[in-house]
Amino acid sequence: MTAYLLAALDIAGTTVDEGGLVYSAVEAAVAEAVGAPVPGELMRQWKGTSKQEAITGLLRAMGSDVSPAHVLTVYEVFADKLEEAYRTTPPAPVPGVQELFETLRRAGVRVALQTGYAKPVANSIMTSLGWTVGETVDALVTSDTVAASRPAPYLIFHAMEATGVVDVRRVLTAGDTPNDLAAGMNAGAGFVVGVTTGSFTRSQLEAEPHTHVLDSVAALPALL
Repeated sequence: MTAYLLAALDIAGTTVDEGGLVYSAVEAAVAEAVGAPVPGELMRQWKGTSKQEAITGLLRAMGSDVSPAHVLTVYEVFADKLEEAYRTTPPAPVPGVQELFETLRRAGVRVALQTGYAKPVANSIMTSLGWTVGETVDALVTSDTVAASRPAPYLIFHAMEATGVVDVRRVLTAGDTPNDLAAGMNAGAGFVVGVTTGSFTRSQLEAEPHTHVLDSVAALPALL
């Protein structure tokens, strides 16, 4: 019997290498909107969460308008910038991830991707990689389908719903940001794994509550 029944994995920086372009796009859109650069420490606080929530939080912290109409305008600028960046530098799977999916699913572990992206962006990345729900992974849960994104645990709970896994102690979550780790801890997941393939160093991740920190999600079969 495997130690976990569900692997709920983040996308950008965890299973997909997109060079941090999503955060560059958020930062550029907000900086344009407020007419000032976004402080690095402030940006780090919002990594790993819903991009719409991140834009709202950044605008608020910088004293800007957070009306729904203005947030939507800034979000649309972000989405355009991200689309252009991904066209120039397409996202690629983290090395070993395709094999990871196959190994876990052969072992009877369900694999769900859960992300701070809204569905259109996530679907675009999935399509560009040739990944599909049902063939490559078992479920995809996006930030626009939950009441709140990370550090709230709802993406993980929806991944459990989508895959029919009921025991959160048999769930593994993995991500590259402190917000990913916080969501896993808030969910009560049995395995809360940080990976160093994204925006944060091993020491930064190890400073947060977690169960494991690995060099890559490709190492997850060692925890089976």
